[in-house]
Amino acid sequence: MRPTQTMLGGGGGAPIGKFNHYLGGWGNFGGMKQRGIISYGISPNRQNPLAGTAHDAVFNTFRRVSSQFLYWAPSLVAGYYIMNWAVERNHYLNSKAGRAEFAGQEE
Repeated sequence: MRPTQTMLGGGGGAPIGKFNHYLGGWGNFGGMKQRGIISYGISPNRQNPLAGTAHDAVFNTFRRVSSQFLYWAPSLVAGYYIMNWAVERNHYLNSKAGRAEFAGQEE
């Protein structure tokens, strides 16, 4: 009985396929040798993945907010004054003077 190709998948030098050529393990599937590929690496103890994040977050946020200021500031100011007027009007209508002024009107 012949073993399946799955069982031979990790074997070294085992004949597989039409031409009895072992394809290699994961990440090394035979083929031609590649040339001209350069890869660089850095030691894990020399890496600093959070270098400058606090500084960049503050200044990048300021830059992005200041560039959009004229788009959101007018609506924010208008909303504040409308809410302030509504709260003051509500306080007046629920005060003694407001109730006296509008006592004869039904809603």
